This record gives sequence, structure tokens and C-alpha cells, in this order.
Amino acid sequence: MPARPLSGQSVLAFVGDDYEDLELWYPKLRLIEAGVRVTVAGAEAGRKYVGKNGYPCTSDAAISDMKSSDFQGVLCAGGWMPDKIRRDPKVQSLVREFHEAGKLVAAICHGGWIPISAGVYRGVKVTVYPGIKDDLVNAGAVWEDAVVVVDRHHVTSRKPDDLPQFAAAMLNVLAGK
Repeated sequence: MPARPLSGQSVLAFVGDDYEDLELWYPKLRLIEAGVRVTVAGAEAGRKYVGKNGYPCTSDAAISDMKSSDFQGVLCAGGWMPDKIRRDPKVQSLVREFHEAGKLVAAICHGGWIPISAGVYRGVKVTVYPGIKDDLVNAGAVWEDAVVVVDRHHVTSRKPDDLPQFAAAMLNVLAGK
């Protein structure tokens, strides 16, 4: 299969207070560098959210206004933010739509809580921060202890140290590799 160009593609990234700063910003900047447009969506558009380490991120849009059809993938960063936004029915439906369409669903660290709550991990090989391993297994996922795991359109990693491999895997999935 020939690789798809990255320019012109779009990825949705969720944000909320207490997001893991590096796990949002590193992939966001790598995606932009590769020509991918990234839309950061929070509960409110134009609101400044503060990461666990104090780095701010102002949302481009409100989650409630997002449509999966406008994007080729979704990024679920970690921190404590995923435990809050995963309860949002709109977040759950968006992630389910990405999964059902075979689009990129990328989660790192505690970001795995979002696809768990969306119900998309049954039978999917994943890795995440070991602290939520039981949550993944109980959701039907197949947990692997690895830096990054790619299972079809799902990309998962464990922690900030894994970000170079995580971002590269996201780009490969978007490119159809």
C-alpha cells in the first residue's frame, strides 16, 4: 500500500486541566512538523487549561462541536485529565467513531482510560502506564510491556520517555505504513 501524504491530514487532541504536559505537546508539535493540522479540544473553546507540570494549553475548540469525520485520528494524552473527560458521552462517541472507521486512536500513559471508557479496546493489543494495566485487561485489551504497541489503527505507549517512538508510530499509521 502506498504511503498517504501527511499534509492535509488532521488530528484531534483532547485537553483538560491536569493533562500530562509532554504527552500533549510533544506529539502535537511532531504532527505539526510533519504537516498534520492538530485541533486541541477541551470542554470549552478558547479556554486555558493547565497541565500537571504547569504548562498552559489554550483549546482551539469545544469537544461538543467536534465531528470525527473532520479528522484522520485522535490523540489521548495522559495525566489526570483523561479520568475526567472520559466520562463525557461526546468524548466516548468520538473515540468509538474513530475506532469504527479504522482511524488512528493514539493513547499514552493514563490516556488509555479514554478508549477504555469508549469501549474500543476489546481484543486490541496495547501498552500503557502499568498503573492502569488492570483497567485495560478488565476492558478486554491484550496488554504488552513494550515502549510502543501498534495494533492496526491503535497506537499506545507507556510514559513520556516513550514519546519519540509513540510520535513516530502515530505518523506511520497516519501515512498508512
